[in-house]
Amino acid sequence: MAQRLFDFHARLAPVAGAAEKLLATLDGSGIERAALCAGGTIDLHRLSRQLVRGGHVTTDPDNDAVLAACRESGGRLVPFYFANPHRPAQEYDKRAADFRGLEVSPAVHGVPLTDPRIRELVEIAAAAGHPVYAVCLIRDGCGVRELTALATRFPGTTFVLGHSGTGNIDFDAVDVIAPRPNILFETSGGYSSVLAEALRRLGAERLLFGSEFPLQHPDVELAKFRAVGPSPDQWARIAWHNAHRVLHLEE
Repeated sequence: MAQRLFDFHARLAPVAGAAEKLLATLDGSGIERAALCAGGTIDLHRLSRQLVRGGHVTTDPDNDAVLAACRESGGRLVPFYFANPHRPAQEYDKRAADFRGLEVSPAVHGVPLTDPRIRELVEIAAAAGHPVYAVCLIRDGCGVRELTALATRFPGTTFVLGHSGTGNIDFDAVDVIAPRPNILFETSGGYSSVLAEALRRLGAERLLFGSEFPLQHPDVELAKFRAVGPSPDQWARIAWHNAHRVLHLEE
């Protein structure tokens, strides 16, 4: 499994020393680069309740802290803008040039992917050349089918389905996005059996290795790939090349 590694989905916790801890963890797991998004936007116990019972927060993610950490990393960390759809989309528009991608999360902010506010954010991402990372959930307007409809509406924009879909065993997500080539599959969180199915159905060019650190240690996610056993060429795409292509980065 020796290969240069790019973690497509890590978060910056809102605590002192978070960036240093992240970089130390990446070093320990042999990961050279990571895409970084704001963490701590919602208390984890509340997030867990929202996933089960519904609800949302209107909290602003700390995109400034993400940008500062990325600048101080010398290019090792790549910034994503975590949008708060309860704010005007122009806030993202004004700062899009400083970031490399957009995240929207119905799981946190509760705004459906069918909402005009999300479409406005995606329009800005499309103009900026940003991929759109989405955290879907099983709720009206917030699921993988709605993400697929959005990707169909914006065929020139790359979308990334986060966390292997909406649960540990979301084979259905793989089926739903398979006909939509501009949706990629980020692999954190799901079972290894779902990862194997995604590799078979979607191909290595549509998979992105991600960890969701600090909620998940990268070594746990790397173990899934060791269990599934992609070929060296497949692993090179998943672990390194795809992320650079999607983010328009030099390798």
